[in-house]
Amino acid sequence: MGGYRYLVMIRHVIETENLIVDFPSVRAVDGVNIRVKEGEIFGLVGQDGAGKTTTIRVLSTILKPTSGEVRLWGKDIVREARAVRGRIGYMSQRFNLYGDLTVEENLRFFADIYGLPEAEHAKRMKELLHFARLEAFTDRQAEFLSGGMKQKLALACTLIYEPEILFLDEPTTGVDPVSRREFWAILSELRSRGITLLVSTPYMDEAERCSTVAFIDNGKISMCDSPQSIKTSLSGEIVELIAKPQREARRIVRGLGYVRDVEVYGERLLVTVDAASEAIERLRCDLSDKVEVISAIPKAQTMESAFIEMMKRSRQRVQE
Repeated sequence: MGGYRYLVMIRHVIETENLIVDFPSVRAVDGVNIRVKEGEIFGLVGQDGAGKTTTIRVLSTILKPTSGEVRLWGKDIVREARAVRGRIGYMSQRFNLYGDLTVEENLRFFADIYGLPEAEHAKRMKELLHFARLEAFTDRQAEFLSGGMKQKLALACTLIYEPEILFLDEPTTGVDPVSRREFWAILSELRSRGITLLVSTPYMDEAERCSTVAFIDNGKISMCDSPQSIKTSLSGEIVELIAKPQREARRIVRGLGYVRDVEVYGERLLVTVDAASEAIERLRCDLSDKVEVISAIPKAQTMESAFIEMMKRSRQRVQE
């Protein structure tokens, strides 16, 4: 184009630099550096106690960092907290709905808390009830909603004042699989509307839905990239093996020289090898006269595989 190059600037609306959070007996967050682009779903993935909740509470201005910097839209959240609080939403693991209030009354209550003008109540509540698929339950008390509907109502209450960034701390923990999919469909729609979402989750299928995933363990980020890039970065290939008795099959497979690792997932053994196509026949041969091999097929790398490898690397670093 006329010899000129056009540089497209990617806007990072959330940035942390060497974020550290100390509690009296533990360092909960240890030098976290993340950058979140405007309009993406950023997943913070880790086990219980990894530092996810503490990180989100700092980002949402509930906790102050011990040291390091956190910026939302370039504004320091400690010095300019008031400038950012009106533009963000936060949904905790246990959002405080009022069980004796109906769905509609909860929405109205939070609209009042957030200062939504009375003239906008009806329009905004109608939009959110439709958006959260709760139109048929407006008169039901919150305590009588299913777990999935409670989470959707909690999300609707958080969205009542239209935040530009939404922080969600394990929003689907304890929710059934169907409701989890419905909830994530709503999150995807929010993203399409331009809202930036930062979501913590222990579920790898939810991590697959994020545009960027950061693995956190012991307060440190061990990897941060797109789900596809993370999966392709893993070494080795996977063979999904089903054999009976499983315990004996696992014992034998662990002792084979060409097997890197074995993980149990229900009735399946996920066997990490250098080349799946070659290993399948060797596995069948080595197991044939000892256990019943029901199936052995190549399996694409998953976020579960990535998470397990990240955890192992983290443990190795600690041991060293």
